[in-house]
Amino acid sequence: MIYADRDTGVIVTGATGKQGLFHITLMNEYARTVGGRGVVAGVTPGKAGQEVGGVPVYNSIRDALREHDATASVIFVPAAAAADSIMESASAGLSLAVVITEHIPVHDTMKAIAFARLHGCDVIGPNCPGLLSPGEIKMGIMPVHLSSRGNIGVISRSGTLTYEIVDQLTRAGLGQSTIVGIGGDPVIGQTFIDVLYRFEEDDQTDAVVIIGEVGGSLEEEGARATDLPVAAYIAGLSAPPEKRMGHAGAIIEGGEGDARSKIERLKKIGVPVASRPSEVPRLIKELL
Repeated sequence: MIYADRDTGVIVTGATGKQGLFHITLMNEYARTVGGRGVVAGVTPGKAGQEVGGVPVYNSIRDALREHDATASVIFVPAAAAADSIMESASAGLSLAVVITEHIPVHDTMKAIAFARLHGCDVIGPNCPGLLSPGEIKMGIMPVHLSSRGNIGVISRSGTLTYEIVDQLTRAGLGQSTIVGIGGDPVIGQTFIDVLYRFEEDDQTDAVVIIGEVGGSLEEEGARATDLPVAAYIAGLSAPPEKRMGHAGAIIEGGEGDARSKIERLKKIGVPVASRPSEVPRLIKELL
């Protein structure tokens, strides 16, 4: 497994909010199914002593760690407080923070991710669906019923495209080792390169699917940096130049980040690129 497994204890910040409560319940339902620990505590300042979804709530992560063994957090707090929550996770000694929150100011994200790196805390996101290792752990909002356990890693900038392609892989008999939604913002913690390095060290992962979109060059940089077999799908062929398409990071600048040129560059370095999500399983089978 990469980042986390069934023995990982998770703390949810923003636990008493609507999304926190809803997803604590789903994460722990999955944990019970796979025999994992799941969410062991929640955090909402001023709400200590409450309970959400059967999980005790504390005022801070440090307070929670005095009572529970945990190494990761999932962050559901509002955008204005998300950077503080990331830095709180890092300063408390957690090794992973999965940030679901969207619309965080870019400068807040830059500061929080830099702080987390200095403290040895990996950040997945922000503005992401989290991660899922089928049969091990769910951290975030990914629907588990589409996945199956196997040896294909998935890294994606898009939430809904992740679900579509994971479903296609499962239907084709290609289970997944870990699925990581890295987020679609201009500044994110773990990039394609970071996650691919993790997959290279994972004995369970034999090939990886990269799901990208217009904007930037993170997909190509990741594909160049790994020896693993990689297939890709890039969304946004019809996206007009200089238009932001959904994600804050999905903006085409100077012809560098449009889907067509990105696909061409991936193909030049030997990465097969699907023209539609349904083609991904075939490309993976050919690689293997």
